[in-house]
Amino acid sequence: MAAYIPVPWVSPLLYAAVLVGGLYYALAGLAPGPGPSLPRTAGFAAGLVALMALEAVERRGISVRACLPLLARGGLIAVVAALDASGLAQVLFVLLPFTAYFAYGRCAALALAALCVVGLLAGYVVTAPGWHRDVERVSDLLMLCVGLILALSMAAVAIGEQRSRRALEQYAAQVAELSAAAERNRLARDIHDSLGHHLTAVSVQLEIASEFRALEPGSAQRAVDEARLSVKRALGDVRQSVRALRGEETRGSLTAIEGLARDDEAGPRVTVQVDGSEDGYGPAQLTALYRAAQEGVTNARRHARASRVTVAVDLTEHVACLVVADDGRGFTPGGTATGFGLLGMRERVHLVGGSVHIDSGPGAGTRLTVTVPRGHRGKGAR
Repeated sequence: MAAYIPVPWVSPLLYAAVLVGGLYYALAGLAPGPGPSLPRTAGFAAGLVALMALEAVERRGISVRACLPLLARGGLIAVVAALDASGLAQVLFVLLPFTAYFAYGRCAALALAALCVVGLLAGYVVTAPGWHRDVERVSDLLMLCVGLILALSMAAVAIGEQRSRRALEQYAAQVAELSAAAERNRLARDIHDSLGHHLTAVSVQLEIASEFRALEPGSAQRAVDEARLSVKRALGDVRQSVRALRGEETRGSLTAIEGLARDDEAGPRVTVQVDGSEDGYGPAQLTALYRAAQEGVTNARRHARASRVTVAVDLTEHVACLVVADDGRGFTPGGTATGFGLLGMRERVHLVGGSVHIDSGPGAGTRLTVTVPRGHRGKGAR
């Protein structure tokens, strides 16, 4: 509870009101008889100034033991109440449980409020026998009780508001952290799926160019030309990612999937077939299909040692189905060797409500099947 902060304006405002009221009572001669002496009035004012100074010390966070400010405030209030001829200073006792509520909790505040009432009653018993027949003293007691109730209620409301604000700040920090994590994952997928694919192609093509440079210059030149084309495609993907990061709208399309087709010495022969219309499929769905096809072809080129890869996309009225199949050496799905590519593909497809299925085995090739529903509102998969 010590972490909660009391309402800063309550105590100074109450001190000022009591000071003005007490001084007016003394200077206007409202007290019966000759009125309070000058030293008594000066002591009353000095006590209130000391209370204000103590309040300033606490607000500035000067290191003191937790119980000392409350004990000092209680003693000063008792002195001020004894010196105040108007009796108005008794209202300052409500500040004790009010402050204790923030520092020590509700139970301590209630106990201190009860102690204030008992203390006033004890003072009446000692100094004013028959006080229960005195209308003014009974009224003062009732007003103190009402003031204590209002002070405790105000403290409870203030603590509830501070608790809600801190919970909201924690939720906002969690949302920001989750958003940052989601954006990091999205960037990781984009870097892996776009640059990773193109750099793999460039690496394969340059290796071919290096091997065939002396024996078959024509094949080497074609490999270099393909490497240049892959670099241009990589730059295009980078520009598209930058536009997306800047908030510019990008239109996903399966047109680029035709660029995955290959029929040369640079790796396996890749054929692409797209059936159906893209109408009704949003950018997120089309991008997820393209990236999945790209990942399937990249894995076939890099790991499968396949001679043939087929990419088939069927866009129907309700669902789009992508199948990437190769005749390579295969692998065991779900094994420990699964890399970031398959993980990113699953994340991207799941964001648009789709599913990924991999059918493979050692020596049996690999068949990747991705299904994406038409018209699903994705969560920004790019």
